[in-house]
Amino acid sequence: MYISDKLIKPVIETKYLTVENADRYRSIIRLFYLQYEKLKYWMYQEEVFEELKEDDYFADYTLEQCQQDLASLVQWKNLVTLQDTRKVTTIEEFKNKKFRYQLSEYSVEIERMVIHLENLYIEGASLEPTLLERIRNTVERAERVLDEDDEHIYSWWNDLNNDFARLNQNYQDYMRELNSVKAEELMRTSQFLVFKDRLTDYLRSFVKGLQSNLTFIEQYMSKLSETYVFSILEHVVKYEISIPRMDVEIDEERIRENIQGRWKNIREWFMGNGSDESEAYKVFDATNEVIRRITRYATRISELTNSGANRREEYYKLACMFSKCSSIDEAHCLSAYVFGIESPFHLKGDFARDTESINSGVYEEKPAFVEITPRIRAFREKSKRSAIIDKSEEKERIRLETIKRLEEERKLFESYIKDDYLDFAKLPVLEPHVRNVFLTWLSKAFENKDCKGKTEEGRSFYIENANETKRCVIEAKDGIFEMPAYRLRFD
Repeated sequence: MYISDKLIKPVIETKYLTVENADRYRSIIRLFYLQYEKLKYWMYQEEVFEELKEDDYFADYTLEQCQQDLASLVQWKNLVTLQDTRKVTTIEEFKNKKFRYQLSEYSVEIERMVIHLENLYIEGASLEPTLLERIRNTVERAERVLDEDDEHIYSWWNDLNNDFARLNQNYQDYMRELNSVKAEELMRTSQFLVFKDRLTDYLRSFVKGLQSNLTFIEQYMSKLSETYVFSILEHVVKYEISIPRMDVEIDEERIRENIQGRWKNIREWFMGNGSDESEAYKVFDATNEVIRRITRYATRISELTNSGANRREEYYKLACMFSKCSSIDEAHCLSAYVFGIESPFHLKGDFARDTESINSGVYEEKPAFVEITPRIRAFREKSKRSAIIDKSEEKERIRLETIKRLEEERKLFESYIKDDYLDFAKLPVLEPHVRNVFLTWLSKAFENKDCKGKTEEGRSFYIENANETKRCVIEAKDGIFEMPAYRLRFD
């Protein structure tokens, strides 16, 4: 994480939200923001005062208070002032400094955030499968986007970023709601059964859209070479820098780093980074788990609601029938009819009996005891304690074997390096793991701008012909493939 000066500096522009008389300050800023949306950027003090006085809440509000509030907001950098000298005719009028006021950039964004927070529980989050289709179509256009001018390339880039940001944010917000304490409590009530089907259909629709579009997005992204993507991003950087901005210092390297980082995040979200699975598959699994949890809760509620009521009546009727029996034998006969014929419950096991007589009844034999475990997911059997076994000799043996194996592999890799060069065009038939190591070195070098990297032993190298167009064929025992004829130069 990079700690910049902007990060550690206090944001005094938010002070108007919490200080004393925040009701007056917030009303003034909201008034400016509403006028800002109507493209009216400047307002006079008298206009602000008249607008506020129209509401009964500001019935006792005075012009002096309005002037003080505006001055405080100017001090906190929420408002920008400009002295109006168009209608000044005397020196006295010039000294009075009649100002026009305008919202600062920070205040505009802060007020947007406040309005979003006010409507957070009204708007809510949602899952939009159409965003996946739009991202798919946008990524598909990447193969032809370089044929267009910089303005259309920049528009393509903005469409991709905006759709991806909406998809990611909406999903996170929606999942947060489903995993909240309030949602968990609602899922345990009978009211949940009313909209259970709608909720599961909604989630399944999103999963279906994700599953159908994910494969195509991966295919389109895998077709794009790093060189081609780099050319597209350079056009985006070029257009971003060309946009005229007032009072803003343009850092070309920071813009390039930001744009390349966004593309890397989008690519890893759909395709992963090699070691971990992609975030899209994690979203797929998480959504399916929510659907299973919803179904589990609904089934449990349904069983408790239906069977509970029916069994209560059945038990009451059976209890009345047993209470009318004149003897225990009559009760046994009734029990045989109720529990033994209609719905017998058999326990199968290796039970030891005192007698082998077929005439012996269950009431005459000793009861058998069966130990059962709780039917909960969190249950774990107690592990038996045992003494710690000394495995130092085995560890040492494994360590020495590992060192020996690594040394043999190092010698094997070094045998392919001739005169400090690893020429992919001159390699013989390789073992699969040797080929994978060489390709890993090549990938590490391409991750750096200077095309340099290091081996696992710390030996430095660089790609001598990073822009090579000549092709070569690499043969391995598990297959062959074609690639540019790169050469690695070792220091």
